[in-house]
Amino acid sequence: MTLAPEVSRFLHAENSDTKHYLNSKWVLWFLKGDRNRSWEECLKRVAILETVEDFWGLYNNIQPASGLTWGSDFYLFREGIKPMWEHPDNVKGGRWLTVIERTKRTERLDVCWLELMMALLGEQFDNMGSEICGAAVNVRQKGDKIALWTRDSSKDDVNLAIGNIMREKLLMTENEQIKYEVHKDASARNCSVIKPKLVLPPQIPKPAKSSSSTASTQSTA
Repeated sequence: MTLAPEVSRFLHAENSDTKHYLNSKWVLWFLKGDRNRSWEECLKRVAILETVEDFWGLYNNIQPASGLTWGSDFYLFREGIKPMWEHPDNVKGGRWLTVIERTKRTERLDVCWLELMMALLGEQFDNMGSEICGAAVNVRQKGDKIALWTRDSSKDDVNLAIGNIMREKLLMTENEQIKYEVHKDASARNCSVIKPKLVLPPQIPKPAKSSSSTASTQSTA
């Protein structure tokens, strides 16, 4: 799996003496779940990012997502927005969510998380960047999750466009889906399954029948 072309300028900037300022400031947060402490007490602000160089200086000196222990999260959010459902900028929103299968963890988790962060820092969501609050990676034993949080869950057209760009940045195949969950539904859930408001693609293509299987069916008819 290779990085998207848009990431190249960030890669070249890593060793540059010139500062490359981001269009807006971002904050990287870290959380390690602890049943004896509240969620907010577990949430720690790691750093504020103003330049591409700030990001690489941090990224190259912290654990990658794949190196975190179960129950740990990274969040990359716009400055001024806490990665909490209750925050005013998030309370009416939702998130696009994809689950990284355990069998694909080694090859996909770190690359997908880096791709999504680069897309955010590089404002690669066309003119819809203001609708995006941030992104998260949740390291879980049953399957790691990568999510993109948006501001308003009622804007289906905007969220679908954002979801399509997210799929493109993560180099997802037509057989891989992402689902959009409304924060209020997730916070009020009384079961382990949340009904998504949106799904991309809406349907996964069925595998085409091979000519050999068709011939076999005809011969037994």
